[in-house]
Amino acid sequence: MRPWVVVVVLFSFYYVLHGQESRDPVSLENCCKDGRERGQDNQDCTGLPLISASTTCRIVQEQCCASAIEDAGCTKGINMAKDLGACESLFSGSTCETKTSKMCCDCCLLGKAAQTLGQPCDLSLSVSYQCGLVSRACCVDGAPEQEFNGTQENKTPNDQETEKSDLCKEANCVHKCESSGTCSCFKGYKLKPDGKSCEDINECLLGGHDCQPGERCINTVGSFRCQREVSCGTGYELTDSNVCKDIDECELGTHNCHTGFECINTRGSFRCKPKTQCGDGYIQDAQGNCIDINECLSMTGPCQPGQICINTVGSFNCQRNSVNCGRGYHLSEDGTRCVDIDECKGPDGACAGHGCINLVGSFRCECRSGYIFNSLTRVCEDINECRHYPGRLCAHKCDNVLGSYKCSCTMGFKLASDGRNCDDVNECESSPCSQECANVYGSYQCYCRRGYQLSDVDGTTCEDIDECALPTGGHICSYRCHNTPGSFHCTCPASGYTLAPNGRSCQDVDECVTGTHTCSETQSCFNIQGGFKCLSFECPDNYRRSGETARVDRSDTIRCVKSCQPNDISCVLDPVHSISHTFISMPTYREFTKPEEIIFLRTMSPAHSSSQLGSSNIVFDILEGNIQSSFDIVKRYEHDMIVGVVRQVKRLIGPQDIVLKLAMNYVTNGVVSHRNIVNVHIFVSEFWF
Repeated sequence: MRPWVVVVVLFSFYYVLHGQESRDPVSLENCCKDGRERGQDNQDCTGLPLISASTTCRIVQEQCCASAIEDAGCTKGINMAKDLGACESLFSGSTCETKTSKMCCDCCLLGKAAQTLGQPCDLSLSVSYQCGLVSRACCVDGAPEQEFNGTQENKTPNDQETEKSDLCKEANCVHKCESSGTCSCFKGYKLKPDGKSCEDINECLLGGHDCQPGERCINTVGSFRCQREVSCGTGYELTDSNVCKDIDECELGTHNCHTGFECINTRGSFRCKPKTQCGDGYIQDAQGNCIDINECLSMTGPCQPGQICINTVGSFNCQRNSVNCGRGYHLSEDGTRCVDIDECKGPDGACAGHGCINLVGSFRCECRSGYIFNSLTRVCEDINECRHYPGRLCAHKCDNVLGSYKCSCTMGFKLASDGRNCDDVNECESSPCSQECANVYGSYQCYCRRGYQLSDVDGTTCEDIDECALPTGGHICSYRCHNTPGSFHCTCPASGYTLAPNGRSCQDVDECVTGTHTCSETQSCFNIQGGFKCLSFECPDNYRRSGETARVDRSDTIRCVKSCQPNDISCVLDPVHSISHTFISMPTYREFTKPEEIIFLRTMSPAHSSSQLGSSNIVFDILEGNIQSSFDIVKRYEHDMIVGVVRQVKRLIGPQDIVLKLAMNYVTNGVVSHRNIVNVHIFVSEFWF
């Protein structure tokens, strides 16, 4: 079965690009041919080797490559639909090629179903353009031979009809098949280079439309339509026939006429007509209300000479005029005319001490500086310069007074010699602060020397900072902190310690090294925290002092080994082989959070020993001196050694001396056959650091 290929190619775009870069030595046909060949080899269309430096050639290469891959995928889907009649199990995945194959397979099954049900091959479904072509092609391909040609011309000779059907079946035309077996397209389409498929003609791009000036051509599948470019304007709408139609706002209810008005539609607009008409002497306002007209004001000379006009509701009256003098006039002695009143006569006049100028029917005051004449009250009123000229007269504050104004300054400033500006006052000259003062613009700031802080009460007094009472004061000095005005100093215990160079830590004085101890020549000096101890030990009977180094990880260790007299059976049978004394100096810890390892008793593992104790089990034990169970001993293995680790498990408070008696037992068959005694002398200092 021949493969079916359905491709949508923008040939109009192709021709435009071809005309733009016709000078390229490599023709666009060769660019497209190269792209299709690489697409048929399933190469990546976005990274093809360029055969020309032309941008147009690169675009043609990529598009023809993508078209070839899409053709192959679509053909695969169509063949699968025709051969197997199913698509789901063969096209799983999310790649572009898989989606194209799945779409063409499904659309071909749609066309075959339409042909089986006897429905037209041109289904009026809202599917994509390419899906519609594939569906129709598969529908036409499966139809009976006499129904293939849409024109269904009745040929009299049966042999010619049969021949045409055979030719058309072989041609596999998408749209129409001519009698010669060649393919043709419906109106609005043109034949693609494969001679079978059809593609839409873009009449708007090729100039094949008949849109009038002022209209824009919009291409559609198989045709085009013209759309008006210029808006119809307010009050009109564009119809589907491209004609501007008046909008009846009254019918649509989009007008804004009030309740007392009637909406009347006009071309492109509307007007509001009052439902109630006003009579003579009235005028209608925007809300439809009837308002009386004052004819006396709106008309010129409504009454005869010698008469006055009096307005009434909806009309007016004319009355005979009587002599009535207005303000600034009084009736003459004969009562026939009005005479001006001279308001400026009299001791004070009408202006209350200001200059007065009489006018016909009135007067005017010449006000002094700082006053202004009020034409309504006709008096001189004080000018509030502070309100009329805000921020322009005084630098800080302006206070109005009669006929003038005064400037004043805010706190921290004083009035300058010009009476308007303000100069900063240097408050520090009056020594308002207990220590240091810094003048700032309009104020001052007190600050303190090191070791002092500004009081929260008055903000001017400096108070001593008690560094020893601060939250971190307990850690400023290692022993004791003493506050002093503006500072502090650290001290150490009276004896046994000296202050370190940093002035905060206490260092132990090694009296044994400095020679300040009081030990005799027969005694050994042992330095401890804050003092020293004079030690003198003698080995007990049947023991002698050994010069060998004991297996205890501390210095100053004395070791006595067993040395029996001849024929002393009880000495020989005594399992205690050696007695050692070792010495440790410890401080009183401030905090004790976890066990502290202090002594390590090491011995050769019996398994690696060549002596008679090789098969023994070693057991470590604390025999005496474990006050309040402050110590324990654990067994540990290190390479070929067995180590008994003595740990401090509770906090010890000095001063106190503890003798911890330890035993290293060699147990054979449940019996202690060999024992080493280690006496640990622990000197706990009174102080902690």
